[in-house]
Amino acid sequence: MKAFSYYNATDLKDAVMVLGNMEVQSLPLAGGTDILGEMKNRYVSPGRLVNLKSIPGLDKISFGREGLKLGALVRLHDIAMDKRIQKDYPGLAQAADSVGSPQLRNVGTLGGNLCQRPRCWYYRGEEYPCIRKSGGICYAVSGRNKYHCVIGGGPCFIVHPSDTAPMLMALGAKVTVQGVKGSRDVVLDEFFILPEEDSIRENILLPGEVITAVTVPAPAKGSRSCYLKFKERGSRDFALVSAGASLLVDEAGTTCLKASLVLGGVAPAPHRAKEAEALLAGKKVDLKTVEQAVKAALAEAAPMTENEYKVGLARTILKRAILRAAGVEV
Repeated sequence: MKAFSYYNATDLKDAVMVLGNMEVQSLPLAGGTDILGEMKNRYVSPGRLVNLKSIPGLDKISFGREGLKLGALVRLHDIAMDKRIQKDYPGLAQAADSVGSPQLRNVGTLGGNLCQRPRCWYYRGEEYPCIRKSGGICYAVSGRNKYHCVIGGGPCFIVHPSDTAPMLMALGAKVTVQGVKGSRDVVLDEFFILPEEDSIRENILLPGEVITAVTVPAPAKGSRSCYLKFKERGSRDFALVSAGASLLVDEAGTTCLKASLVLGGVAPAPHRAKEAEALLAGKKVDLKTVEQAVKAALAEAAPMTENEYKVGLARTILKRAILRAAGVEV
């Protein structure tokens, strides 16, 4: 690991000023579960880390008229264990609880989980000058691509590793971004960037900008949610495929008035299944309708040589998430 300096930010204004100073490459430090690994393996070599944990107030969970507000430094463990989140936003509690191991959830933060870098072994391999590292090639195209994307790839074929992002997007969340010019709110659907737009960034954050909070709208009457994840190992593993489902059902609990469905592990950014959402809206939630919807969700999938399994797996995980959210027994 390259030597670096360590700076304890006193407040947000201080943090973004230091992070935005281009004289020294500076990166923010929250839980550190991702960035420290990147530094040890020399994927990134900042001259300075800016500690955000020294800023008071960024680790709070609050409920108000707007809904649920989560500070960017709220630990994943605290989201998973919060009784009111479990009651009002069960899918979010499930997503947070699925991240890594108990040890990682006790350190990892919500902001860090949303902003973590790709797990692609070519990006993480020091010997590969891939597109994500400003190189000229995506080695997954002609190489080993078992864990790469099946939707929205090119010229880079990473998948976004976050568990909380698909569920938060399905719940209509927005992030508050702070920079030297002030703060702004961004809906999560517009936060992530596909490789065709920028091949070296995963989100809209610019140097000197950090996430300070995530706001999730108050659940309407009849709202239900579920997050499901399929992983290769039993513990502390990333999703091969995941699905966040948020449904608004009628008083009888049988008809879907509105569906919000987002897939993880299949695309370079959390992938909204718009075709499936449209097919479910106004329909009775039964096995036949849901199977039609999930088939439409993966209709444009373009698997690579080793990851065609993801298409069928994504259909199954999405189907189960929808049915569980709706409370349908199969």
